[in-house]
Amino acid sequence: MLWRKKQITPARIIIVGFALLILTGTLLLMLPISTKGPGGASFLDALFTATSATCVTGLIVQDTALYWTTFGQFIIILLIQIGGMGVVTVAVAVAVFSGKKIGLKQRWVMQESISAPQVGGIIRMTGFILKSLFLMEGIGAALLAVRFIPEFGVARGLWYSVFHSISAFCNAGFDLMGIKSPFSSLTDYTGDPIVSLTIAFLIIFGGIGFMTWKDVRQHKYHLRAFSLQSKLILATTAGLILIPTLLFYFFEFGRPVWDSLSSGERILASFFQAVTPRTAGFNSVDLTSLSEPSQAITILLMLVGGAPGSTAGGFKVTTLAVLVLTASAILRRQSAPECFGRRLMPEALMNAATIVLLYFTLFFTGGAAICAMEDITLMEALFETASAVGTVGLTLGATPTLGTISKLILIFLMYFGRVGGLTLIYAMLSGKNRQTSMYPQEKVTVS
Repeated sequence: MLWRKKQITPARIIIVGFALLILTGTLLLMLPISTKGPGGASFLDALFTATSATCVTGLIVQDTALYWTTFGQFIIILLIQIGGMGVVTVAVAVAVFSGKKIGLKQRWVMQESISAPQVGGIIRMTGFILKSLFLMEGIGAALLAVRFIPEFGVARGLWYSVFHSISAFCNAGFDLMGIKSPFSSLTDYTGDPIVSLTIAFLIIFGGIGFMTWKDVRQHKYHLRAFSLQSKLILATTAGLILIPTLLFYFFEFGRPVWDSLSSGERILASFFQAVTPRTAGFNSVDLTSLSEPSQAITILLMLVGGAPGSTAGGFKVTTLAVLVLTASAILRRQSAPECFGRRLMPEALMNAATIVLLYFTLFFTGGAAICAMEDITLMEALFETASAVGTVGLTLGATPTLGTISKLILIFLMYFGRVGGLTLIYAMLSGKNRQTSMYPQEKVTVS
């Protein structure tokens, strides 16, 4: 049985918590008050939207601004906020504010939920997460209001500012710019530094993880005092922003198709396009106009995602760092991967290899299945599945046109990407007999 009282593990609580939140969101979005048209949303459209919002993905089958009412948009942003914080984090926060005592079991679940290194101080960590989240979202909303209030008026401008700030910090990618053109995202703000840079930095801040922000708060600019994980996250994130930005600027936005963009707009577009695939889902340029190499780079960035314990998805930057460091150690004939004066544990490589294999298997299998069933190219299908399993939300325009089975595939991939591959596996295998003996070793040549 998946759920027995004696076998209630953090992994099972997390996957069931997300499933219940998605179901609740689906039922609320099916209410007639949630949609502008008569009759309410269909179950599949509501399920897809609720899954995308809860899993902070951003893939949509109906334009958010044109199809959903203000009430429906509020449900969507509420799902994004809870999904970005984590169901367990929200539950613990509610319990703390209501004065209930948090036991060791709840602290253990919370530790697993936010990828904390230890149970001690987990309640203080919850308070820090809430303060950091609302502070950054508030600052983001204030900056966006500078642009949106003059453009949309006070009431709508404030709502748009809050909505997009939450969506960006939680790495969701939902937007309300369909009032200008359906499914247009932020393409009207390609050269707008206030909107582009505010959204981009909210994505980065949400994607590096709360444990990293805790290190920043405690140690300020003394990088040597940071944990190894925080150092890896910051270094890998910087590289995954800088290198793609340069590639996009020199090899993509130098193409004749982008001649209408000024030099400043190309710099902003390059930076934004390097940031948003990890894992937000906003786009400031038409993605269908990107060359296939640029689309391939975007797919890889979507699969990598952000940091553990963050609002971002993907197989995580630390996983990529572990694989790169291991390859470097092998090439240099070192006995173990090392960085920042520390040696990585062997199980880190085993977990990293398993996670990447899972993600690439689901990414390619799902893409091949969708390509076989739909009238789209393999590149378009792989772009959709990478966006779903990486909980990104970028699309080449295929999502609204997909059939029922293809949408169900994307729903599963979004759910898998948010709760995490190892979380699902541990939930299914918890209680199984652990290995108590070991077979003799024998060498296998790998070349």
